[in-house]
Amino acid sequence: MSVSNSTASRRRPASGWHSLTRAELRVARLVATGLSNRAVAERLVLSPHTVDTHLRHVYAKLAIRSRVQLVRHALLHDTAED
Repeated sequence: MSVSNSTASRRRPASGWHSLTRAELRVARLVATGLSNRAVAERLVLSPHTVDTHLRHVYAKLAIRSRVQLVRHALLHDTAED
């Protein structure tokens, strides 16, 4: 039996690293490596606006205000298995 996206999203916490969607995680990880929003957009074949939107969601979910704080979260929480 497969799990629907709505079921999976109901299980996701509302805040914190584990609340991030796959798209938000991809953006967060690349930003945490030091890439600019434009470079992330090029790497993921997204518009810069989409990257900005994902990054705003990441900042809100992590209750952070800077890229430095994002790097800290990535170092504390990111694993190769995600």
